[in-house]
Amino acid sequence: MFTALLDTCVLWPSLQRDFLLSLAAEGMYRPAWSSAILEELELHEARKLVQREVDASEAESRAAHLIDRMRQAFDDAEIQGWEGLEGTYRLPDPDDEHVVAAAVVGGAGAIVTHNLKDFPSERLPHHLALLTPAEFALNTVALDPRRALTAVREIAQRSGHRGPRLQVDDILRVLVDRYGLVEAVDLLRSAD
Repeated sequence: MFTALLDTCVLWPSLQRDFLLSLAAEGMYRPAWSSAILEELELHEARKLVQREVDASEAESRAAHLIDRMRQAFDDAEIQGWEGLEGTYRLPDPDDEHVVAAAVVGGAGAIVTHNLKDFPSERLPHHLALLTPAEFALNTVALDPRRALTAVREIAQRSGHRGPRLQVDDILRVLVDRYGLVEAVDLLRSAD
């Protein structure tokens, strides 16, 4: 099964995270991340909730719960032993070294990130592709649009516990408007 390392910036937006992880739950790919990515995600998720006027202790609790749920749902996603490779890729931002190191140790075929400039292709191992979430979503949905649509329907079923219940069309609209997943959504709509 294809393994993709998901960078923090890809996991931080809630619906985008739910969509990508739902595709993984459908068995369309294997997600991977480092402990450093999860730590960053937990920090940013708590900050996002505080900005939405959630009490700080509640925000920290909810962010920690998210990370726990991710670890439970994808118990083989957290890559161990990447630390020895950190610093060997000479990336522009040394804080991104853990991303490439975890991708290599985890056998990933791609890093999914918004921060393409932070990962110059000449510094990456040749087997490792660098994809935006839109590119990755399109490639993954194209494998089996019907199964991907099942993932979206499951997101709709789970929605509503902290806000309005979403319909499939609502989710698809947000994936296009907010995250730019136009081509992937076109494939999903054609599968319906």
